[in-house]
Amino acid sequence: MSTPRLLGLPRDVWPRILAPLMMGMILLGAWEFAVRHFGVPAYVVPGPVLIGQALVADWPSLAAALVVTLRITVLALLVAVTAGVLLALLFSQSKWVEMTFLPYAVILQVTPIVAIAPLIIIWVDNVQAALLICAWIVAFFPIVSNTTIGLNSTDRNLVDLFRLYGATRWQTLLQLRLPAAMPFFLAGLRISGGLSLIGAIVAEFVAGAGGASSGLAYRILEAGYQLQIPRMFAALALISLAGVVIFLSLSLLSHLLLRRWHESAMSPDR
Repeated sequence: MSTPRLLGLPRDVWPRILAPLMMGMILLGAWEFAVRHFGVPAYVVPGPVLIGQALVADWPSLAAALVVTLRITVLALLVAVTAGVLLALLFSQSKWVEMTFLPYAVILQVTPIVAIAPLIIIWVDNVQAALLICAWIVAFFPIVSNTTIGLNSTDRNLVDLFRLYGATRWQTLLQLRLPAAMPFFLAGLRISGGLSLIGAIVAEFVAGAGGASSGLAYRILEAGYQLQIPRMFAALALISLAGVVIFLSLSLLSHLLLRRWHESAMSPDR
């Protein structure tokens, strides 16, 4: 028996939407009550109402900074996907290539971006290009790691079956290995989406570049210098909201690509 649907969504989806929203409203209400009840100064911790007012009042500058940060984030994610998938394909075709280059990808991942971002900004004359490189470094490893695992996790019996029927190496890759690796790649993509935003923010903090092309990180620094704490929290709220939207968008993409054939995305009633 099919599950009843509301507004085209399965019934079990609504608790996942409404429960976090209700908890968020409760937390915001408790936050506002606490700062008012205990008389916490706005320059220490502003309440949600003041943060909302600052968001509305400073929306033009914050929105422009959000666009700058999101542009770097999206570009870094696209570069990470392209480079990560291509490198994972090379790894899956040659164990020698994987053993040679994968340790360097690991070194790139475990090196703190805060430590190498100043060097990148010094070496690269273009600030935007330097920010893009920093964000790409953070987002790159989950793509290449998860995609490599997915390509290497293909069912050996199916690989032998393809070989038995005379499939070429490229036919096996395109028709078997890549579809089998798709859930792993999409899982890495969801992780890299958030990491690319983190990398862009960290790089902006290190660069400290102002002007019309500055992102949300600089707006936070600027608000801190001017003791405009509600504005600082408003910029931070936009960063958090952008991260949530990126994760939900990539989760929706994953669901749409996998819902008809992979168990992780299929509805329980199917």
